[in-house]
Amino acid sequence: MENGMGDNPRGALVVLEGLDRSGKTSQASGLLSYLEGQGLSAELWRFPDRNTCVGQMISSYLSNKSELDDRTIHLLFSANRWEKRTLMESKLRSGTTLIVDRYSYSGVAFSSAKGLDTEWCKGPEIGLLAPDLVAYLDIPPQKAAERGGYGGERYEQLEFQKKVAQHYEMLHDPTWKIVDACLPMEEVAKQLREIVMDCIVNCRKGKPLTELWQRNQEGVGGGAGFLSVLRSCPGRS
Repeated sequence: MENGMGDNPRGALVVLEGLDRSGKTSQASGLLSYLEGQGLSAELWRFPDRNTCVGQMISSYLSNKSELDDRTIHLLFSANRWEKRTLMESKLRSGTTLIVDRYSYSGVAFSSAKGLDTEWCKGPEIGLLAPDLVAYLDIPPQKAAERGGYGGERYEQLEFQKKVAQHYEMLHDPTWKIVDACLPMEEVAKQLREIVMDCIVNCRKGKPLTELWQRNQEGVGGGAGFLSVLRSCPGRS
């Protein structure tokens, strides 16, 4: 996938992953402030994006206001990312770095923890942009459960989070950066700033955009299957 930068260096796609209550949201906000303070163009995105049509359905499910089949909710999470795919690429190519709180790896880890086939879970994500950096905030599930607000949403159950942690471990590859989320917040922030700045420098030097899990693409329809989901939303043709 060509960079298409011309004379304008592109932004970096930085993803923060981890268990619920691992500190992703706080660290993502801190990263945004830091990058803006360095004079860099940056935005903070979160998935699910609960402002979209699909995101509202997901929000209802997560807050236990509706029930959906496991495969259905997995496809909705994926569709929510596909809704933003074009805008994401445009932002990156224009030079804006995106700090993303959860991405495709969360979708695969959580759904496979329910017993769905991992390769099936990856299928709908193929064709989405691959992150330039995945920073995994590593925390034992028991420690995460001790943090304030735990248990407020459907997936914040200790035994389930233990399974999610195991499936995240299966998704790790050598490119991931593992950060100890049990460290003091400022130390976590310091480590994240360092690895993110290194990533941004590499992207500005011409690192090309790539897509997720291309080696597994054969026989999978990618995002095309979401057209019917998106068309079912009010206000969409």
